[in-house]
Amino acid sequence: MNTFTTFLAASSHSVSPGITYLFFGILICMILCLALEEKIHAKKSVIVGLFAIIALFLGAFFHLLPFEDVGSLVIGGHKISLPIYIPGIDWEVIAIILGSSLFVDVTSKSGLFTWVAVKLTKLSKGDPLRLLILYGVMTVVFSAVLNNVTAMIIVGSLTGVSLKKLNQSEKLLGFLLVEGLLTNIGGLLTLISSVPNIIVGKTAGIEFVDFFIKAAPYVVVATFVTLWLGSKLFKIQSLKTEEERISAQKLISGFDETEGIESPGFFRFGAVMTFVFIGTVAMTSQLPVIKDLGLGFVALAFAGIMLVRYKSIADRFYKAIDWDLLFFFACLFVVINVMEHALVLNLIGDWLMPILGLGDAAGPSALLFASAAASSVTDNIPLAAMLAKILGGIPEMASNPDSPYWWAVIFGSNLGGNITPIGSASTLVSVTIIHKYGLKLSFAGFVKVALPYAVIQLALGVIYLLITG
Repeated sequence: MNTFTTFLAASSHSVSPGITYLFFGILICMILCLALEEKIHAKKSVIVGLFAIIALFLGAFFHLLPFEDVGSLVIGGHKISLPIYIPGIDWEVIAIILGSSLFVDVTSKSGLFTWVAVKLTKLSKGDPLRLLILYGVMTVVFSAVLNNVTAMIIVGSLTGVSLKKLNQSEKLLGFLLVEGLLTNIGGLLTLISSVPNIIVGKTAGIEFVDFFIKAAPYVVVATFVTLWLGSKLFKIQSLKTEEERISAQKLISGFDETEGIESPGFFRFGAVMTFVFIGTVAMTSQLPVIKDLGLGFVALAFAGIMLVRYKSIADRFYKAIDWDLLFFFACLFVVINVMEHALVLNLIGDWLMPILGLGDAAGPSALLFASAAASSVTDNIPLAAMLAKILGGIPEMASNPDSPYWWAVIFGSNLGGNITPIGSASTLVSVTIIHKYGLKLSFAGFVKVALPYAVIQLALGVIYLLITG
């Protein structure tokens, strides 16, 4: 049962308003606890796990959960018995994170990412601003052709290596945060860059090429503005004096891109597999057999292939997996799934309906900001599915793929991930990498720093829709 099917199931029954508001309050409490995670001294997975338990218990108590649907699941003539919370988890996302993490971790042992990092660092000539631009553009490109989670994992790893070698580790927080924000901008570039793009694009009938042509100008402008603002807010500047440039050149001259390459053969294999991995992910929806198995299979399959190189010590890589992040996502999906059955997302949809009557200028603008706000605190996949269903039911919009309302949902559901660290998987991965390097950034701290970027990006989105709509 995918997220969209679950949403339809949730919409097919009635729930009293009191119960819906009760679950809406639970959702708000969970968000507040995540914002105060450092003060209550609890991991994200524990916080969300506790709310998943509460949501499931109350969902069963109020008879909201479809036990009969899960209990009657039949595959290949065999009745499958599953716990009610299992279908609510988006295992595709879990598999992508797990597989990508393992693939990147194992491939990094080949020296490939260190090699790329050193090459890019040399190209920047040790200039921090130039390096930020190079890595920023790479983040956007990777997010467009891969998925934004994989892009953040790869670029985050490269960033740590490069800044450490340049003795610029104090700039790591700024680099990682900007890269995390850019993943959601890159996710706007193509029809298959993110799940909301796929849901809304298919419902609206937007073709792949048309999507790219429409989104590309905004992505270019938003990338430039985000990099400029990041350089200003985090004081990432070009080297000013000749002494600084000479010092940087000395550091650069001491870099050896082959230093981390233990086996030339494995390095070449890692490089080939990385390109094949990127190409396979980009073409997953077009490849026979693979398109049915999905991106999660692709990530796990490539991880398995790479692990063959270290087959006798593969358990060492398993120990390095960020299990807290995986459990957080699993529990978060459970909470959101119960919220769907409690019609909390329908409640949000009802609040958005008046927006459609504001006119072709104010309407799309308001919908963009509203969907961004909602995406910042909940899963943007069911939100995109809900809004696509609402718009698809309006004849004049269903027959008009160029309607700015479609693009308001696409822009809002993607860019909303830049408002909070739980707004998208890639921003959460960014914060996780930040914590991995021992840097402090709380939920509230992320919002405080990221909000100026998000506001500007959303404002640019409104202006762009008004110009092109």
